[in-house]
Amino acid sequence: MEKIKVIVASRPRLMREIVVEMIADQPDIEVMAEVQDDSSLVDLVGKLSPDWLFIALDRPDQRPDICEPLFSKFPNLKILALASERSSCVLYWANVTIRSSWVESSEKGILDALRGRRPIVAARFDVVGSKKVN
Repeated sequence: MEKIKVIVASRPRLMREIVVEMIADQPDIEVMAEVQDDSSLVDLVGKLSPDWLFIALDRPDQRPDICEPLFSKFPNLKILALASERSSCVLYWANVTIRSSWVESSEKGILDALRGRRPIVAARFDVVGSKKVN
């Protein structure tokens, strides 16, 4: 069985530690790296080729800026963005357009997303990420 490869780059440190602890005992998931500074993410993703990336979600109504450069170079990457203060978790992935869906903010919700069990509600955002497109 091929493992799901993950990089955890979420701020603050406590959030990274919680995510790593949650998935550390999962036999089908491997944490390849933990990153505090988002500035080198594009290079690190290129070097390690993860399947998933955890990042901080500053605004749940707007796609994180890092998505655009990552998806333009690594269209198969999936990103889980977490916001601890709002208890929000959003899944981003690229296809022809960048898409996202809300993920249940729980261990089960995050593990289901990592394993490809898609959430029911999905939203598509325009290129800027600020408007919902029907």
